[in-house]
Amino acid sequence: MKYSFHAAATVELRQAVDYYNACRPDLGWEFAAEVQAAIQRIVAYPEAWTPLSKRARRCLVRRFPYGVVYERRGDTIRVLAVMQLNRRPGYWRDRL
Repeated sequence: MKYSFHAAATVELRQAVDYYNACRPDLGWEFAAEVQAAIQRIVAYPEAWTPLSKRARRCLVRRFPYGVVYERRGDTIRVLAVMQLNRRPGYWRDRL
């Protein structure tokens, strides 16, 4: 199964990596690796994660307060958001 990122999700990921790297050297890269691991879990088991709406689901990122919001379109996973869990929970809905 393939996956792609919504443009805004790419920006969110980059901003989070930059933030964590500013907090501690290489912490941002550790965050990026955890996001990648979450995406691999999604690709392997796309229906296993928490439904947020009829089309979107969320997989939590280990070690960090983030979730990967995604939708399945046929044999493709589209990452809609790399969402910080404590902020505006439904902001990504217009990306569906």
